[in-house]
Amino acid sequence: MPDILVEGENVARHFRQGGADICALQPASFVIRAGDRIALVGRSGSGKSTLLHLIAGLDEPTSGRLTWQARGRHEALRPTYIGMVFQAPSLIPTLSAVENVEIPLRIAESIPSPRARAMEVLDLLGLVGIADKVPDELSGGQAQRVALARAIALKPRLILADEPTGQLDQFIARQTVDALLQSLEGRDAALVVATHDPSVAEPLQTTWFMDHGQLQLSDAMLGT
Repeated sequence: MPDILVEGENVARHFRQGGADICALQPASFVIRAGDRIALVGRSGSGKSTLLHLIAGLDEPTSGRLTWQARGRHEALRPTYIGMVFQAPSLIPTLSAVENVEIPLRIAESIPSPRARAMEVLDLLGLVGIADKVPDELSGGQAQRVALARAIALKPRLILADEPTGQLDQFIARQTVDALLQSLEGRDAALVVATHDPSVAEPLQTTWFMDHGQLQLSDAMLGT
């Protein structure tokens, strides 16, 4: 049985808004194992981002428990254990595309040639031609793919991608997903992609559904 990377037990998240209690995530239990390829499917506002932020350790559940095998608390998760791609590219505006991709490589101090690795990942995503451009010179789709390159550069055990193809046309979106899957070939890593696009979800082996904060695992996952 592949290693468990993340396990959630009755994890829920509530927010206070205007004096009202908003349930962004109803109690959910799940396991993410090495090698999983999961599409998290649901409409905008269904709770996909909330769940990803909890899994990434960027937020804490109101109730329930999240555990990351061999990592303990969430402070040790990034950038080496979990790579996160947000809906907005969140690039540093004063740095070039390749410098943005280099950031986690330099933080980790475990890659002997950060620039060479950054260029390798940009090439995988068809972005070598814009390596020296700053974010203001990039299209929305290019910026999103640079953010994706940054997330996968360190070869983390788990990649969480929140609508990574939302600003791409269908052809480029599918190419990007194929490149992402290619980057994981032969590695003991997992991928969770939040999307509302069936063409993005289709190549992933497992589908989780989100609706009004309720997580529904696929039959295959329920049976494990």
